[in-house]
Amino acid sequence: MSSQESRRGGYVRSMDGWWRRDPFFVRYMIRETTALLVVVYTIVLLCGLISLARGEAAYNAWLAALASPWSLALHALLLAGFLYHTWSWFLIMPKTMPLMFVDGRKVSPAVITGTGLAIATVVCLALVVAVKLVAP
Repeated sequence: MSSQESRRGGYVRSMDGWWRRDPFFVRYMIRETTALLVVVYTIVLLCGLISLARGEAAYNAWLAALASPWSLALHALLLAGFLYHTWSWFLIMPKTMPLMFVDGRKVSPAVITGTGLAIATVVCLALVVAVKLVAP
């Protein structure tokens, strides 16, 4: 007996493209796909660490590879993905955390999202300034 016969003619809804049926799930899948971009950037940094361990010539070759047009395009794509991921992460934050109250009033989701984005921006800018001060 085949598996279709064992179902006795019951309706089985196809799961093909289930996430494309609802804009919420489309955004969810895009956000989750940005995790793959994190993996790609991790590999780029790991290659840099390995080249650093191999010596100055290997490290300089890695730096030269980072300056190539393909690498710059990849980094632009990675930056766009990271920015989308950060924005979407803070957008869902109010839905995932417990209710917050300040002076007896509920904190609005927009304030929570805005505060998270502002703090992330300040931390990133502080990191850029710190790297610029340390770099030769």
